[in-house]
Amino acid sequence: MLVRKLEDVKTVEWGNGLSRRFLLAKDGMGYSVTDTVVSAGTKSLLEYKRHLEACYCISGRGEVVDMAGNSHVIEPGTLYALDQHDAHWLIAWPEEDLRLVCVFTPALDGDEVHSLDGDGSSHY
Repeated sequence: MLVRKLEDVKTVEWGNGLSRRFLLAKDGMGYSVTDTVVSAGTKSLLEYKRHLEACYCISGRGEVVDMAGNSHVIEPGTLYALDQHDAHWLIAWPEEDLRLVCVFTPALDGDEVHSLDGDGSSHY
């Protein structure tokens, strides 16, 4: 059995916020669980070429926008899943940080971060 507390998990500055990584590949579960904070007022072009991801919003507000321009409001109680390795914009509205519980498969190694300075989407 694995039991972890927020203050004990690996924390990574992922590019526009923090990712607290509760489960990693080394744990042998086959997926990762993160508690991710997206900094208020940020906009990130993301794409996961090796992972599928589902995110459940527990606080804050923002939106996820696909590459066709379809926008979906993200607020507490909303889940979105990137089931096709979808490139997308993740936008945290300026009033407060957006906080998401995310599941990745396959599992993250733990040190992955985004490079948001280049052209195109950041991926790992």
